[in-house]
Amino acid sequence: MIFAKNRDALKYLGLNENLDTALRRIAQGLDGLQPGHYDMDGDNLWLNCFEYETLPEDQCFYEAHHKFGDIHIMLQGCEKVSIADPQDLEEFKSEPENDFYAYHGSEALDTFVMRPGTFLVVFPGDAHDIKMRVHGPEQVRKAVFKFKL
Repeated sequence: MIFAKNRDALKYLGLNENLDTALRRIAQGLDGLQPGHYDMDGDNLWLNCFEYETLPEDQCFYEAHHKFGDIHIMLQGCEKVSIADPQDLEEFKSEPENDFYAYHGSEALDTFVMRPGTFLVVFPGDAHDIKMRVHGPEQVRKAVFKFKL
């Protein structure tokens, strides 16, 4: 997992070619990005932009992936995020064809607040619980890169 400021994105180059492409795009800025799907390199790298309202913790769950990493970039609003080891959680949904695994549990290794100007990189094996309210319901806009490892 990497949690950092957008301005520091280029410090993390060199781990993976697809990740590098996404980090360079973050460093250029994502101002004005509208909700939707943006193809960047077929099945290797793409970007989705979402708008949603944050939820109470008890309505959220952890997710993890086996083949892909995610980069979450907060564009507007704030949300709380927790990171955990999937082995410490209980899997309740598995969609291998979509590289999606969902978990319940409360064994967070770390919890923090994402704000505009920050990004989070989660690798396979990093279960992440997202969309959680900080102080109350809040409308957020977030971009998420999916990159193949």
